[in-house]
Amino acid sequence: MSSSRCLIQESKPRDACGVFGIFGPGEDVSRLTYFGLFALQHRGQESAGIAVSDGREMTLYREMGLVFQVFDEETLSRLQGDLAIGHTRYSTSGTSSLVNAQPMVAEWRGGKIALAHNGNLVNALELRRELEAEGTSFAASSDSEVMLLMVAREADRQGSVEKGVAACMPRWRGAYSLTILTEDSVMAVRDPYGVRPLCIGRLNGQAIVFASESCALNVIGSEFLREVDPGELVVADKDGMRAQQVLRSPRQALCVFEYIYMARPDSEIGGRLVHEARRRLGRQVAKDHPVEGDVVIPVPDTGWPAAIGYAEESGVPFGEGLIKNRYIPRTFIQPDQRLRELGVRIKLNPLREALQGRRVVMVDDSIVRGTTKRRIVRMIREQGAREVHVRISAPPYRWPCYYGVDTSNRSELIAARCSTVEEIREAIGADSLGYQSVAGMLKGLRVPRRKLCLACFTGRYPIPIPKDVKLSKLDLEESAWREGEEEAKTNAPAASPTETPA
Repeated sequence: MSSSRCLIQESKPRDACGVFGIFGPGEDVSRLTYFGLFALQHRGQESAGIAVSDGREMTLYREMGLVFQVFDEETLSRLQGDLAIGHTRYSTSGTSSLVNAQPMVAEWRGGKIALAHNGNLVNALELRRELEAEGTSFAASSDSEVMLLMVAREADRQGSVEKGVAACMPRWRGAYSLTILTEDSVMAVRDPYGVRPLCIGRLNGQAIVFASESCALNVIGSEFLREVDPGELVVADKDGMRAQQVLRSPRQALCVFEYIYMARPDSEIGGRLVHEARRRLGRQVAKDHPVEGDVVIPVPDTGWPAAIGYAEESGVPFGEGLIKNRYIPRTFIQPDQRLRELGVRIKLNPLREALQGRRVVMVDDSIVRGTTKRRIVRMIREQGAREVHVRISAPPYRWPCYYGVDTSNRSELIAARCSTVEEIREAIGADSLGYQSVAGMLKGLRVPRRKLCLACFTGRYPIPIPKDVKLSKLDLEESAWREGEEEAKTNAPAASPTETPA
């Protein structure tokens, strides 16, 4: 296989979304939600929105753009209330347009419901067709709207939103971490596999806060209480906080890329600080793939912790060889090939003094499509580096994600198109290339295999993927395809809802 065939297009996996919620009588909930979303901006850069309730009426504002572009003092001053939810989006289902921005709002006979979703349903099309057959009209094209309208329908039937959500959960297959707002309550919901993170905090001893990551709790000064359990529905209202274990968890399947790339390094997930987990990954890849070098440099920003760990373990000095322009959003426009080539230089500028005449060990978290790595390697060589050795703290990314990370289809993944690591090395132009093994990754993370989704590395999907959805991302002929039934025959069955103290 030629190098040109291996190289497709650039970029990391596109992030999932960020969700936030607060029940806080007496608090400035719109501004707290704004700051929470600001802390979660890395999870989505296409649109942002906040829905607020004062106990009687609900107000929604959402727009395309980054959090600071969408909201200003005037906008926030109009969002008055005691409880709120917020969302920052990257589209994995549905187009990137205002109609798909979140939170989304629907009506039921008891009032309004707003929903913010992180994840992706694999059976959304089936559920949408069912609703359409019953006469439901859709304004958007995302799975999140399907979930919202299902909740509204079931709330009418069950007599409450809380019961409506519990009734819907057994029918949703895939990844979902939700915050839901009614006129008088905020809810947090997590799928039975726990694919996407969701946590609970307490602010000023009274207000209850929900967020995709604990970094958002830290930003607003909230105390971290615990994570929402897989299959759990948590409700915060005037009576306090209560939880239902609606679905039994057949197994945990937290997306391993939350540790590798998605989450902020100052977040805590599964009882582990993400920064330390990434640092251990770097130490582990140094053990498995040592190389003689003069300096270890990270690819900013997510490569930093792993590069520090690699330097610590290998004894090769750590240095900063690439400076990142942090004012370039991930949605940076690249109108033609010439400017696309310049895009990497605009985002990353090499330090000649740190690279010239040296054997450089460049550490990053992953290679997905490959083109960006090739440009960075070439840029480092242009600054006079004698050798460029690339070390990756994750295994080869070979399989697309269906649970809320947009890696498009398999034909765009360089590790799927190239049959060997040597071909990938040749494609990116490095002197050597060392990937973390799955076993080494698990050893570095110190998380049991049974608690993680490793589908992007192994092709084994814990939640079965419908055939039509599966084929949409499999452009390559693949005889080694193994369906998710190996690890999960069916989705989690409903348990008898039992209410427990939160």
